[in-house]
Amino acid sequence: MKNIVIAAGYATRLGELTKNFPKPLLKIGERSILGRMLDDIDKIPEIDEHIVITNHKFAPIFEDWKKELHYQKKITIVDDGTETNDTRLGAVCDLLFAMEKLNIDDDMLVVAADNLLFFSFQEFVDFARQKGTSCIMCHEQLSIEKLQRTGVVELDEQMKVLGMEEKPQVPKSHWAVPPFYIYLKKDLPLVRHSVENGCGKDAPGNLAHYMVEHTEMHAWPMSAGRFDIGSLDTYYEAIDKYGKD
Repeated sequence: MKNIVIAAGYATRLGELTKNFPKPLLKIGERSILGRMLDDIDKIPEIDEHIVITNHKFAPIFEDWKKELHYQKKITIVDDGTETNDTRLGAVCDLLFAMEKLNIDDDMLVVAADNLLFFSFQEFVDFARQKGTSCIMCHEQLSIEKLQRTGVVELDEQMKVLGMEEKPQVPKSHWAVPPFYIYLKKDLPLVRHSVENGCGKDAPGNLAHYMVEHTEMHAWPMSAGRFDIGSLDTYYEAIDKYGKD
C-alpha cells in the first residue's frame, strides 16, 4: 500500500506565512504538521512508500526536508510542475499525475497534509481490509452550518456508503467526511478515468463522491478527533494547544 500525501496547494489563507513555504511543513512545537502524520503512518506494516505530491515552487523545500528524515519507508517527492495558485492542477489531478508518473498499481492511502490526528491510520487500514472495499472516513457533525461546508454521506448499519453529497444545503445525515481515503488496487481503473468521466478536479472529496457512485465503498467512523489547520487563527491555536506534545 502506498501512502499518497496531497500537498500541492498554496495555502493562500495563511498569507505571508506560506507565501514561500509549504503549509504541511509548518512546525507545531518541534515537529511539522506532515511529520506528525508520517510518524504514525510509517509504522503501518502495509505501507511500503510515502509519496508526497507538491508543486514546483515548494518541491525543493520538500526535497531538503526529506534529507533530514529517518523513516523506515521510502519517501518520494513528486513535482506537479505548477508555480502559482491560479495554475494549480487540483487535488484529484495531482493524484492522477502521481499515479501516472510513478506507475502506481497498488492499494493507496490518500491523505491531506494539513490535519493533526488523534487516532492511528492503522485502524483505518484494518477496517478497509475487513470490508474488502475502498473506504472513506467519517465522523459525526451536529452543526448544520459545518455540514454545509463539507462532504456528507448516508450509511447503512454495516457502514456501507449509500450516497454522498458535497456541501449540501440540506444534509441527509450528520456523517461528515474528512480528507482521508483508501482506494484499493481493484478500483484504480475507476480512479484513473474519473476526471475524463466528469469527476471534479479541485478537492479530494470530489473523487470520493465520484467513487461512491461507481463502486461499493464503506466509511470508517473516526475513533478520535482531528484538528484541521486551515487559517492563521487555527495554526496558532494548534501551536497553543498541541505545541508541547
